[in-house]
Amino acid sequence: MRRLFGLIGLALLLASGPARAAERINVVASFSILADMVRNVGGNNVDVTALVGPDGDAHVYAPTPADARKVADAKLVVINGLGFEGWMPRLLQASGSKALVAVATKGIMPRKMGGHDDPHAWQSVANAKIYVVNIRDGLIAAAPDQAAIFKANADAYLAKLEALDREVHEAVAKVPEARRKVISTHGAFGYFADAYGVTFFSPLSVSTDSEPSARDIAAIIAQIKLAKIPAVFLENISDPRLIERIAAETGARVGGTLYSDGLTAEKGDAPTYIDMVRHNIKALTSALAE
Repeated sequence: MRRLFGLIGLALLLASGPARAAERINVVASFSILADMVRNVGGNNVDVTALVGPDGDAHVYAPTPADARKVADAKLVVINGLGFEGWMPRLLQASGSKALVAVATKGIMPRKMGGHDDPHAWQSVANAKIYVVNIRDGLIAAAPDQAAIFKANADAYLAKLEALDREVHEAVAKVPEARRKVISTHGAFGYFADAYGVTFFSPLSVSTDSEPSARDIAAIIAQIKLAKIPAVFLENISDPRLIERIAAETGARVGGTLYSDGLTAEKGDAPTYIDMVRHNIKALTSALAE
């Protein structure tokens, strides 16, 4: 009889295993930064898939049939909004998904970029805190029974972001105001510039799609001298001789990589949102230091 009860207990334990696992919420995030935020808020209670993974570019992404299946199976879809994922409405329709959709930028006042809303709001850590609140609320709507867990996780993550925001302000404050000027081939740092008081210039006459010509480099050198810009981040230049020429003729420091639209893989410089912000501010302040 004791053996019988033992077998019954084991059967009940095995039967309960899959049920507990099924309680994890299936969440699809449009790109890697949002996926990282969802993991921080959802913790062990979510399974998160990023449609645009590490090192990917959501601006030019083309969804696949597999993506439609992922969205169809999701209980919650988290998107940036502000036109960042132009392909998302068609994907949602094609998938036939009944998932709730959380828009991470809800409540953020968008800045304009080229006549359109600038979608890169996460570049301000204060905005990232709004993202987290919207993600928390989306998770609670999808699984109200787990609200306490999501609130606690969100509060802990928000505290980390609050500390990160102070860290960035303090780092920029150490740079003399006259030196807070950067040339970057990325146009994604407008919110960062507004929040932290660093001015970003686009390199004149240079396409980000191809390597600059000698004439382009001459134009950049003239631009640096005219505006007295102390730091340059030109990620589409692979010829070290061009970089050396810019540095030699202007005295400007040529920085490394600034991450804007996505995270790196796990072993990269920016596998999480907090890592990305810390990497960028270290790169910027190092290049701008006197």
